[in-house]
This record gives sequence, structure tokens and C-alpha cells, in this order.
Amino acid sequence: MKTPEDLLRENVRDLISFVKKKNKDIQPEEQQLRAVIREFLRYELNEGSTPDNDPAPHKSTGINVLEDLLKKIIPQIEDDFKLLTTSEEQRESYRAHIVQAVVQTLTPVELNNDAPDKEPSQGIDEEIDIDISDDGEDERFIDIRSDKERASEEDKEEEDPRDSFGIEGKDTTGRNMAYTTFKKVESQIIDSYDMLSNPEDQEIFFDYLIANLKLYFDKFEKEIQPDVKEPTNQAYDTAAAEEPADDEIEGEDTLDLEI
Repeated sequence: MKTPEDLLRENVRDLISFVKKKNKDIQPEEQQLRAVIREFLRYELNEGSTPDNDPAPHKSTGINVLEDLLKKIIPQIEDDFKLLTTSEEQRESYRAHIVQAVVQTLTPVELNNDAPDKEPSQGIDEEIDIDISDDGEDERFIDIRSDKERASEEDKEEEDPRDSFGIEGKDTTGRNMAYTTFKKVESQIIDSYDMLSNPEDQEIFFDYLIANLKLYFDKFEKEIQPDVKEPTNQAYDTAAAEEPADDEIEGEDTLDLEI
């Protein structure tokens, strides 16, 4: 059975033969017809086909998982980063806090995955029955803390979590924005990393995540502050170089007035 492509080619050949018989002496028209047909065939057989928008996956599972993660978190990071337009210090602080938060979050997970499985405790079969009251404390508990120690612990409980998240000396507006952003993406980062059990995948995921965050921050900063030079040409450069300075013009004016 002939395919649509075969039928198309046959029709084209028949059409060319017909033109040759009817107009043997009209070479330009035949050449023009051939050109039109070739263009049509190229479009139908190549450009008219449906493009493949799904690139082949990377050979590393770690990279594939990371790529999927970046598609989810980078838009959120970009939106929040570009809200910080007052100063470059705010954005630099935001960047530093996000990168540090990722490192501090994944490092314990990495160490935990590397640790050997813990053996269950041996020889402890006794069950201890402790009755906890409604307020969370057993009435038999004896608090040996001093008043100062109790006050200090209460202060710690009321501490702003953004303070422990922050980096000393960095802009606090950038810190606060980074804290908010990281709360949105933290679980996605941990979940993606936690899917990987192969040490090589884990390492490449970690290294490439940090590298890509920094590269995207560079990209976003350039978009906020593009270093675009004004177009010029040789004629303008020459004229600008020959133009007298302002002080020279003022000197000439003063001389004329004195004369």
C-alpha cells in the first residue's frame, strides 16, 4: 500500500512531465515550478512534522531529579528575588541566605544517609509507665533550674526564628525575604534529594543544585541591572574627541568679553 508521501511524489512527477510536454521551450517556468515543488516537499516532509519538545533525559538520575526540582523552585525564587529593588545589598543578602539554607538543610540529610543502620537496643525489655498530666509535666518531675536559667530558656523559646536563620552582618530585609522563600521550597528540596539513594546521584544533585542557584542569581541580577552600553559609531566618537572641553569654551568667552 502506498503511503501519502509516495502518492505525493508520484503526483509531482506526473505534473512535471505534463509541463514538459506542454511547454518544452519554456525552461524558466519549469525551473520555477521545480523550485516551488521542492520547497513544498521540504515543508511537508520536515518542517510540517511535529517537533519533539521532550528532550532525552540525562544519563544521571541525579541530574534528572534536579532538573525537575529547578522547574518548581526557580520561578518562586526569581519572583521574590526581584522584589528586592531598593539596594544590591538586599539581593546579596537574599542570595547568601538561600544558598546557606540549602547547604545546612541537605548536609544533615546527607550525613544521615551515609550513617550505618542503627542496631536496636539490646537487653532493654522493661516498660516504663509514666503518667503525663494535661499540662505536659509529670507531677513527680523536679525542676532543678535556677530562675535565671528558666528565664533564659523562655527567652529562647520566644526568639524570632529569622534570627537563627540569618547571617551576621547581612541585610535583614534580604534575610527576611529569603526566610519566607525557603519555607516555600524547603520540603520540595528535601523530598527530591531524599528520593536518591545512590551516593553518586546524591553528590551530583547537591553540587549541581548549589552551582545552579548561584548561576540563576547571577542571571537575575543582570536582568535587574543590565550593563548595556549605548550604541555608538566612528563618526560620533571622532566628533566627541574633537569637541572642546567646557572650560576651554568658557575661557574663550571670557577673552572675547575682555576684548
